[in-house]
Amino acid sequence: MSTDLKRAILIVCDSVGVGAASDAAQFGDTGSNTLGNISLWFERNKKQLSLPNLSNWGLDQIVSGYGIEKNNSPLASTAILEELSPGKDTTTGHWEIAGTVLKKQFPTFPKGFPEELLKQWTKENNLVGWLGNKIASGTTVIDELGPEHIETGKPILYTSADSVLQVACSEEHFGLERLYEICVSARKLVDPLGVGRVIARPFTGNKLGEFMRTENRKDYSVPPPSPNLLDLLRKKDRFVAGVGKIEDIFAHRSVNLVDHTGNNKSSMAATLKFIKETKGQSGLIFTNLIDFDQHFGHRRDPEGYGKCLMEFDAFLPELEKSCTEEDLVLITADHGNDPTHTGSDHTRENVPLLVWSKNKKFNPKQLGKLSGYHHISKIILEALGLKSCVPELSDLQPLDSQWEKLWEN
Repeated sequence: MSTDLKRAILIVCDSVGVGAASDAAQFGDTGSNTLGNISLWFERNKKQLSLPNLSNWGLDQIVSGYGIEKNNSPLASTAILEELSPGKDTTTGHWEIAGTVLKKQFPTFPKGFPEELLKQWTKENNLVGWLGNKIASGTTVIDELGPEHIETGKPILYTSADSVLQVACSEEHFGLERLYEICVSARKLVDPLGVGRVIARPFTGNKLGEFMRTENRKDYSVPPPSPNLLDLLRKKDRFVAGVGKIEDIFAHRSVNLVDHTGNNKSSMAATLKFIKETKGQSGLIFTNLIDFDQHFGHRRDPEGYGKCLMEFDAFLPELEKSCTEEDLVLITADHGNDPTHTGSDHTRENVPLLVWSKNKKFNPKQLGKLSGYHHISKIILEALGLKSCVPELSDLQPLDSQWEKLWEN
């Protein structure tokens, strides 16, 4: 089967979940529904939520609610994907999207990291100590410990329900490059523990009320198992362009074009830029839009989250215009982060999948609920003429025959 496609544009709307997964109770996330509950919040508070372009693509086939209009002739194929891997974090979600289904959840550290490890870390980096080393919200812990950090030079350490060691330091008083250096050191030390990510969290400000995290965040991920979608594309001489934190999530492997953007606006612009620069070439543009999760999900801000969704919706016509008949666009998420849910952590949710193309052979279908985010990597490989590579991903099942319905014979 030939689809005449050369490029896939894969956009991960970080944390835009569409309802609790079947095992959500095990994660304390019963009733979570990021997109659905935001819709309800806007309706209850008599505020305007409007997603006309996502509605045109068929969003109502995935989740219904206020601001999501019904469409009997959607432009995109739609599906709901339920994660197979245990966990609800960025790394697990993105890796499964790229074809790697984990059998075991990354370890978490609700009581903090081992003191002996931190003593070794401080000794190796000539640090006078550390602050925190507990589960905390990033903005809250900086407000709490920022003044002491500036006074003593001790890095602020914290974690969450995810497998992360986060290190927060002042850009002005501690230094950005110095922060990156101690995070590289920490990455090596926590490798034996199997920690998913070490995250550098720089901030500015001199006192309580002034502290603000910057966009110079860096993630240091454990390397993913090989091969994944990115590895296979590079093996076949296709380009892989990473926008946002994609290169970090995949430990800087098999991403040959990079724009390490720090917010949705710059990431959407970088995506359009790569579409223009790679015209006529074959490969993948892989974008993470971080603002949904970082600025509004974790901060439990449904109004801000909804406005962010509307900004992305307004971007879709520009994206459509930039694409050619050789392009396939896929929009999905990596987990949930319901801003109406308790706590400040991610939520174990199903994610949306919208697949769109200008290609004359494209045949939009509503595919219902599918098991596994890895369907995304399968459809990309098939669309780019690399179906024979699918078995190389792992011990996954063959490509579902229903994907064949997306294309006319």
